[in-house]
Order: sequence, then structure tokens, then C-alpha cells
Amino acid sequence: MSVKQKIGSRTARRGLPLSTIRHLILVAGACALSACVSAPPEPDYKATWPEPPPSATAGNGAIFQAGHDVALFENSVARRVGDTLTIRLNESTNASKSSSTSTKKSSSATLPGPTVAGRPVTVNGVPVLEMGMDNETEFDGQGDSRQSNRLQGDLSVTVAQRLPNGNLLVRGQKWIAINQGQEYVRIQGIVRPIDIDPDNSISSLKVADAQISYGAKGALADANKPGLLARFFNAPWMPF
Repeated sequence: MSVKQKIGSRTARRGLPLSTIRHLILVAGACALSACVSAPPEPDYKATWPEPPPSATAGNGAIFQAGHDVALFENSVARRVGDTLTIRLNESTNASKSSSTSTKKSSSATLPGPTVAGRPVTVNGVPVLEMGMDNETEFDGQGDSRQSNRLQGDLSVTVAQRLPNGNLLVRGQKWIAINQGQEYVRIQGIVRPIDIDPDNSISSLKVADAQISYGAKGALADANKPGLLARFFNAPWMPF
């Protein structure tokens, strides 16, 4: 066997060169880091409900055109789908809850041993075939919960639907980008046109079936979330 064949066989047994392995590690690390990068969330909250295609209507005359009327004796407040109005947010909630549970259970059972000639089998006066069992369980649990929220500000919403009784279904949102995160406020509910003030605004206290959400996305929101291990140990199915 020649020297070249020996060198070739040694190189084949060594596997991939060290430089190639380093390149593969760098590529795998870049792919892992790119998977961690998330694009900014796109709002999926539509201002109005999808409307069905309009049906064919009769031709308008030369003087009056439907949809182009001018209300001379009405306030300029929201009445139609697509109109906007301002909701004055003034929400404040306080809630607290406390509960405690205590249980205790004890039980015992005794099985007498067999007798011989009417007498129990004993060793040094102690029954050896008599069996007994004692069991006692005890549980103490206590939980406290307190929550306080306060939300103030103004938010412009859009009339998404006009209900048959004349009430308006409104919905809207506001996104604010601050430093390393984004904050948003969303509201949806039903308002009565009579409750709308002349300046085209209404208090959030007069919004029926109100659904108000305030949240954030980004580095600050992620910092307020517990980690995987913390959520694992705080799971309700943990035996501790």
C-alpha cells in the first residue's frame, strides 16, 4: 500500500474538516435566531362589519338623490354606518376575593386474629395475628385575589352597524408605539343616539355590552410574563 493511499484512508476516517463543521454551526445558529425574530403585529380588528353587496335600487330623480340628503335641523352626530364618534373612557374597577378550605378525615379498622381453643394466639402475652389500620388525611388551602383597574382617555370609534331599533354598534381601537413595545386600546359596544352629546362624544359608562381591552406587545409586555419554568410549577395540576 502506498503512502498516498494511507493518507487518503486516514482523511476519510476523520470525517468532515473542522472548518466545515464551524460553518454548519454558524448557519444553524443564524437560522435559530431568525426564527426568534417576529414581525410587528398587524391589526386584525376591522372598524365595520362586512356588508353584503347592495341590491339593485330604482333610479333616482334629477332633484333628489338618496344618500346625499342634507339634514338642516339635526345635530352632526353619528347616525349611519361608517360615522365616527368619540368615547370618553372613565373606567374604574376594584375587586377582591378570599377563600379558604379545610378538611380532615380519620378512619381506623381492626381485624381480630384467629383463636385456638377459645384463646388468641399470643407471644409473651401480645397477640401476633391481630391486624389493625389507622388512616388520617388533612388539607388546608387558602387563596386571596385583588384587582384594581383604572382607564381614562378618549378614543374615536366607528359605527359598525345600525340595529333595527335605532341603536348603534360601535367599535374601534388605538395603537401606540412606545420605545420597545406597542400598546393598544380596543372598545366595542352599543350606544343610543339619544345619549350622544352635541359634540359627538359619549361617556363609556353609557355604552351597553361594552368590551374594553387594554394590552401591550413587545419587550415590556414579555418582561411581565412568567417564564416557562414558573408557569410549569404554578400549574394547577402540580401535586405540590
